[in-house]
Amino acid sequence: MSPQENISVSEEELVQRLQLHEEAAMTILYDKYSAALYGIILRIVKSEVVAEDVMQETFVKIWSSIGQYNKEKGRLFTWIINIARHAAIDKIRSKEFRVGSKERSIDVSPVNQLHSGYEVRPDDIGIKDLVGKLNPDQRKIIDMMYFDGYTQSEVAEELAIPLGTVKTRTRAAMKFLIKLLS
Repeated sequence: MSPQENISVSEEELVQRLQLHEEAAMTILYDKYSAALYGIILRIVKSEVVAEDVMQETFVKIWSSIGQYNKEKGRLFTWIINIARHAAIDKIRSKEFRVGSKERSIDVSPVNQLHSGYEVRPDDIGIKDLVGKLNPDQRKIIDMMYFDGYTQSEVAEELAIPLGTVKTRTRAAMKFLIKLLS
């Protein structure tokens, strides 16, 4: 199958093939979404080496848990983004990562590695336009949580607003975005 054919596979067909554990389906999934996932992971972990490890863990997790995907709860892309986000957040919270980040030299700092060949281009998949339709308060929270890796508690602390407010705005933003995608 050519790369162009890979991209033209419908999401429903891709999910079915993944659930049958077809290796070719995993290749299609990787071709369609790896750049976007890598960009999200990199924004959270801020290290190319760590991002590559988390990326591999993400695809293993997708492969092993595809049976849990439920199209009634959302699109495949949303589901895999959440897996990638959680994997990246778990990595930066791990003791191994915290100890390792203290020992890294300046040459391998995230600032010096901004030349990544993998770049999320939200315009290519329409996310930027959709998130741009949220009100400013909701947009800030969604950006912090889904693109910067903050938890709801961290968002509340950073923005100096109650956790309940963060949860309410997140829920409202997600409902709005789901409505736009429907």
